[in-house]
Amino acid sequence: MSQPKIIAYLKPTCGWSQGVRAILRKYQLPYEDRDIINVPEYREEMIQKSGQPFSPCVEVNGELLADISGQELEKWLIAKDLVHASDHPVDAPTDQGCSGEHHGEIPVRVNF
Repeated sequence: MSQPKIIAYLKPTCGWSQGVRAILRKYQLPYEDRDIINVPEYREEMIQKSGQPFSPCVEVNGELLADISGQELEKWLIAKDLVHASDHPVDAPTDQGCSGEHHGEIPVRVNF
């Protein structure tokens, strides 16, 4: 099984991003970690490629997975036969939001 080329657009400390990193470590997959907080060019690149502003986004062999959790990434990697399912434990939660962030919520305004 050859190693896929992986570029991960991640935040330094976000729970979602840590979950993606945990899955990539679990399967010992090398990847390029592009920090979208400290390098604005990477955030802009992610938005251009994905058409949306939410992270994490992971590009695997040219296929972009937008706004994905570690759990979703693992299922996708297995389904694409890029890794074999493993019971090896992960070192971080794989489906946990960022502290203080409401991932995917859209504010609703009600006028009376």
